[in-house]
Amino acid sequence: MRTMGVEEELLLVDELSGKPRAVAAAALEHVEEPADGADGGVVGELMMQMLETGTRPCTTLAELTEELAAWRRRADEAARTVGCRAVALATSPVPVVPETTTSPRYQRMAEEFGLTQAEQLVCGCHVHVSVESDEEGVAVLDRIRGWLPVLLALTANSPYWQGLDTGYASFRSQLWRRWPSAGATDVFGSVETYHGAVHAMVATGAVLDEGMVYFDARLSRTYPTLEVRVGDVCADREVVVAAAALVRALVDTAAHQWRDGTPVPDVPTMLISLATWRAGRSGLGGDLVDAFSGAPHPAAEVVQALLEHVRPALDATGDTGLVEGVVARLLRDGTAADRQRAVAAEATGLPAVVRDSIELTHR
Repeated sequence: MRTMGVEEELLLVDELSGKPRAVAAAALEHVEEPADGADGGVVGELMMQMLETGTRPCTTLAELTEELAAWRRRADEAARTVGCRAVALATSPVPVVPETTTSPRYQRMAEEFGLTQAEQLVCGCHVHVSVESDEEGVAVLDRIRGWLPVLLALTANSPYWQGLDTGYASFRSQLWRRWPSAGATDVFGSVETYHGAVHAMVATGAVLDEGMVYFDARLSRTYPTLEVRVGDVCADREVVVAAAALVRALVDTAAHQWRDGTPVPDVPTMLISLATWRAGRSGLGGDLVDAFSGAPHPAAEVVQALLEHVRPALDATGDTGLVEGVVARLLRDGTAADRQRAVAAEATGLPAVVRDSIELTHR
């Protein structure tokens, strides 16, 4: 069974006002590392109002659930030492001035990318799934690209930006796509073509290094994994775990197709980009674009098509029940973005949205 791991970017916020605070450096001094020296950790990020957690590789969904809880707890304990809380929000609902971390690399990014960088106080969720080789990884990348917008729709958790309702379910995805290297990719066809594309991108000077290759899915530079980066961070751990299970099932399904000689689907990158925009705009609250046909369909139909596509893989790992349950709940009750709007409508002010998300992050 393939292993999977999750990296989560978390905001550091004042619990009363809901405002993010630039205290990551001080909080990191108090991070409790695991006594057994195992993988996983809490590190700083591009902005000083953020921390990033990473789980160790997991085989079962139960393991991953416990890992997520443990690393969220460690991040929150560190945040509490400087009077804050760590919360899984993909953007800040309340107005904030983002502050860039004072590392040489991040300062270079600030100089080079101006307002694009200055407004990147956004938090994603990155799912890693093990692959046997770069060859298998590239074959999988070529076969899963049309399904990635559905993962964004399921995890949408950023309707607010600078105190305003943006009209988007995932405004993080809009901000993120300002980077010159972000978004959907063409079919690569081979490992050589993939690495050639990465090297050519860096050679243009439009990105600083390979770490800035922000494809929606890519080969990890650090681990023997494929990394899917399209989703918002979500406070609800069950949604995160279900998304990770879907990514693993997509990888399994695509790897089997590759070994069986099934051709790569002919999906224009333009359609994937449009499907991703639609997913970020409406989440599960309207139509989604089926990237394989280019046609809009009710969100439930597009999500169901994804489930049918990966069902044999979900069955093989025993993940079907949890994934179907979470998906049914999201289709019935709405995404995390819908929950944020509901809380804001019932409460007085957006800080209540932050407090609700804190409670859900650590439930």
